[in-house]
Amino acid sequence: MRLGGPTFGESDTPEKWIAQVQRQDYRAAYCPVTADQPADVIQAYEKAARAADIVIAEVGAWSNPLSKDEKTRLDAITFCEKQLALADTIGARCCVNITGSRGPKWDGPCAEDLTPATFDLIVETVRTIIDAVKPTRSFYAIETMPWMYPDSPDSYLQLLKTIDRPQLAVHLDPVNIVSSPQRFFNNAALIRECFAKLGPWIQSCHAKDIALGNKLTVHLDEVCPGLGGLDYRVYLTELAKLPADTTLMLEHLRTEVEYAQAATHIRNVAKGNGILL
Repeated sequence: MRLGGPTFGESDTPEKWIAQVQRQDYRAAYCPVTADQPADVIQAYEKAARAADIVIAEVGAWSNPLSKDEKTRLDAITFCEKQLALADTIGARCCVNITGSRGPKWDGPCAEDLTPATFDLIVETVRTIIDAVKPTRSFYAIETMPWMYPDSPDSYLQLLKTIDRPQLAVHLDPVNIVSSPQRFFNNAALIRECFAKLGPWIQSCHAKDIALGNKLTVHLDEVCPGLGGLDYRVYLTELAKLPADTTLMLEHLRTEVEYAQAATHIRNVAKGNGILL
């Protein structure tokens, strides 16, 4: 597997970007360009990444293609198509988004999101995005979430089978589906289940951690890797069974120092278990 994360400092040329990635000792990176940049600029970054042995892990398509507002929904679908095309052009492992929400907050909880009708709308929407682009070397991937599909290995499997597109992939964020004390205390088993059922489709993963508070009722908070209860030994061991270019990407931290601390923790766990990052 390859560890990566955001870069800090100037990245307005391929050379500067590669220097920032290497300064943090990453072997993977987030996409450094936008879909609106000229084709020769995108190609220059792809060439630089390949020459430096840096894998571009993912292109974000963060938007709400399930919105009840039709303009918002159609604009999001168009954005997802543009981002998937960018991922295919630059050779990223995947273009990632959540499925979206029928509620007022694009990534928030809504009772409608876990219904058969919304499941069917997800299927229709993802097929529309993939069929419009027809990627040949990248994938459209849905990130796991706590309160919308896919919220478990089984619901993700059901989506994969129902959408039935070879360019649909899995983006695994186990922290996002540790949504109860039961899952928190048994997250090692949950992680193993995810890889057992979804392993062949996993293109990229997120590296976070989660802590269970002791104040009623139930409080689960995202924290820096190493400060929570996620079983990183199991997580990295399962990841190491996948193809060597599978990416593990740090996210949601505030400073470069925090990212360095998180990377150190993950590297230490990996080293202690004979795993190459």
